[in-house]
Amino acid sequence: MTGSFLDLPQRGGKPRERGLTHVLDRGLSLAQVDGLIEVAGDAVDIVKLGWGTAVVTQNLEAKLARYRDHGIPVVLGGTLTELAIAQERVEGLVAWLRELGIAHVEISDGTIRLPHERKLALIERLAADFTVLSEVGSKDAERIMAPYVWVEQIERELAAGAWKVIAEARESGTAGIYRADGEVRMGLIDEIAHAIPPQRLLFEAPQREQQVWFLRRFGIDVNLGNIAPDDVLSLETLRRGLRSDTADTAMPDAARDAAREERERR
Repeated sequence: MTGSFLDLPQRGGKPRERGLTHVLDRGLSLAQVDGLIEVAGDAVDIVKLGWGTAVVTQNLEAKLARYRDHGIPVVLGGTLTELAIAQERVEGLVAWLRELGIAHVEISDGTIRLPHERKLALIERLAADFTVLSEVGSKDAERIMAPYVWVEQIERELAAGAWKVIAEARESGTAGIYRADGEVRMGLIDEIAHAIPPQRLLFEAPQREQQVWFLRRFGIDVNLGNIAPDDVLSLETLRRGLRSDTADTAMPDAARDAAREERERR
């Protein structure tokens, strides 16, 4: 009967195609994985083993087995794929993914310079055997792309076979779709969303203020990524109107209007 006395925004069950919570595992122990699943497992849709941590972590196979047992897919960091591309070792990466039983792969170019046609060819090739998440945007906060370039690249990567396209922000939330201080580049997001259905996108949003902005802009079912394990439950309360930042979404109309007026006065 948990929460059954409240009228709250409803979440779809897993596996979800929208409202995804993409969690960044920077090197969790098995005990920490168990804790995450115990507390918030139903809210975790996919886990990324950040950058190249999968190569050096000592608990990789046990960790993958734990996530698999709970029906949580895993993807390795895009930086690892970029390094394999730069060293012409993509076949080795593919073989390793198959050996590990990983069905998702991230293809990005936030660190290396990769001709877009080559990136599209890789997406098309790997989409035949894997669920591909491609990523658009640079990890370099000084490298700014015009909105029309973002739109063009996202559209072409979806057409090439990407399941979702990740909008880059780094794990800090200070690059790509954000300014260096973490502020959302609102005009950029509006132009992207005008051309591309938001459910085809996954917005990296590691900071609470960023999560709140996207939930208010696109609603409970926006796909959010690079969420720290300790923040998964917090994000779920934001989605459901159980935290003050979004509580007005679960209020009756009159109370909602009053709460919004109060927020605007602050």
